[in-house]
Amino acid sequence: MAAKAEITGVVVSDKMAKTVTVAVERQVRHELYGKTQRRTSTFLAHNEGDEAKLGDRVAIVESRPMSRRKRWVVTRVVEKSKQI
Repeated sequence: MAAKAEITGVVVSDKMAKTVTVAVERQVRHELYGKTQRRTSTFLAHNEGDEAKLGDRVAIVESRPMSRRKRWVVTRVVEKSKQI
């Protein structure tokens, strides 16, 4: 079996039951002008036990399809958000 891809991102929504929305940011160069741009992708990830909260930096790994858009699972919380 191939190794599963693991990426880190920030939780931007935790309003669903057992699901979080994770925003992953990457930098790409514009093909004509060469300027670097920040691009953001959002993924729905399974959050069993609700350990990841809004603002946390989490690591997600790809898994079997759990719903139409949910194909990732939260493996660990890398950094907790600052509580105000």
